[in-house]
Amino acid sequence: MTTPTFGSGEKLTLLTSLQRHRDVMVWKLDGLDEAAARRKVVPSGTSLLGLVKHLAAVEYNWFCETFGRETEPLPEDSEADFRIEDDETVAGIVAFYRRSWAAADETISALDLDDVGTAWFGDAVTLRWVLVHMVEETARHAGHADIIRELIDGATGYRQDG
Repeated sequence: MTTPTFGSGEKLTLLTSLQRHRDVMVWKLDGLDEAAARRKVVPSGTSLLGLVKHLAAVEYNWFCETFGRETEPLPEDSEADFRIEDDETVAGIVAFYRRSWAAADETISALDLDDVGTAWFGDAVTLRWVLVHMVEETARHAGHADIIRELIDGATGYRQDG
């Protein structure tokens, strides 16, 4: 688990908060086999692995596409990032997520918080806004992951160290 950076600057504080939630998302997959990671336990059909895949695509979109930076090919269909294809694996999706972090972190490192990009819907957004939004988005899905994991095997908790 990423250690909080008490007293750090705004950018590092936001990035550290985002990374803590990223770590939780990957940790929620620990110990699950492929079938359990794909298991849909809520009526919407959401799975733990689908949440991780979604967050990877969203990080590429917000941090890279918004600021004119390169991404991996991303799904065209707005629901495809939640859907796990037959040829996709836990290891492959986690690697995709980690590559999205690396690309996002490069953008965060290269830009100032007040630098402006263009969101997918055409509005101007600052890096600060994107960072706050992604902390919110990732934390929201980490909460979903808590519930889904508990429904799969009873495992609960926010931190690996209890």
